[in-house]
Amino acid sequence: MRFSRVPLLWRVFAINAALLVIATLLLALTPATVHASIAFVEGLDLAIGLVVMLAANLLLLRHTLRPIDRLIERMRAVDLLRPGQRLVERGGAEVAGLVRVFNQMLERLEAERRESGRRALEAQEAERRRIASGLHDEVGQVLTGVLLRLDDEETKQAVRQALEEVRRIAQELRPEMLEQLGLVSALTELSRKFGDQSGIRVVRRFASELPPLSDEAEIAIYRVAQESLTNVARHAHASRVEVALQPGIDSVVLSIVDDGRGMASTNGHGGLRGMRERALLVGGALAVKPARAGGVEVRLEVPAREG
Repeated sequence: MRFSRVPLLWRVFAINAALLVIATLLLALTPATVHASIAFVEGLDLAIGLVVMLAANLLLLRHTLRPIDRLIERMRAVDLLRPGQRLVERGGAEVAGLVRVFNQMLERLEAERRESGRRALEAQEAERRRIASGLHDEVGQVLTGVLLRLDDEETKQAVRQALEEVRRIAQELRPEMLEQLGLVSALTELSRKFGDQSGIRVVRRFASELPPLSDEAEIAIYRVAQESLTNVARHAHASRVEVALQPGIDSVVLSIVDDGRGMASTNGHGGLRGMRERALLVGGALAVKPARAGGVEVRLEVPAREG
């Protein structure tokens, strides 16, 4: 193995140890410093002194360079969707400076990611609205016109089903009820349709009064609820799901709990990264954990609007 690939701690220690060993050997082999009558005792003292110096050197180096090891571990594990991961500035001036620069870099990256993510989600929502409007106004009108010209009942029924599907997709892309009637009404309608289509029993627990939220926070809650219910329908094999919206401490908390297969059902599924990004962009926090009933709980907490 090349010496340059050895960890820095052991490289520095090896160099210091080599110097100490050479100095000790020179001292032990110099006739002027070691008398023949007590050579053994002096040699033992030198050996003990060498061991003590090496041990002290190793401990001091380990203490000085440990922050670099922690920095390397954090750099490997850093996730910009989990902000606030910072290292304590310890060690010598150079090491502390390196940690300080790394923390500043994380702050810049997190700020840039929040801004780019916010712009991407705004563009995504605008595109959803454009597509939904096209489906509703153009495709819907065409299908309605075709329906009025048909005489065969079976064909009419097929067109009606296609028209209903177009309207359903348009509503999922653009939650008009959220814009017109508010978050609670939109979640009520979303969960009702989910129960009708999936056959899964839905229990709703919505607080009568909630702190005010920004438009961005409301759309984040709605999209996380939408994605979570889709995951339940596709992967959880659940018979019951509870949708709750409750006030927190200067916040609003959404929780969706199912009694399905548990955390295994979320592996490789669920758009969890997208949900975490939405939570991050509105200053919220998303947690996905095992539920008491054996299924999965998705919990999103977003801050209330100031003022």
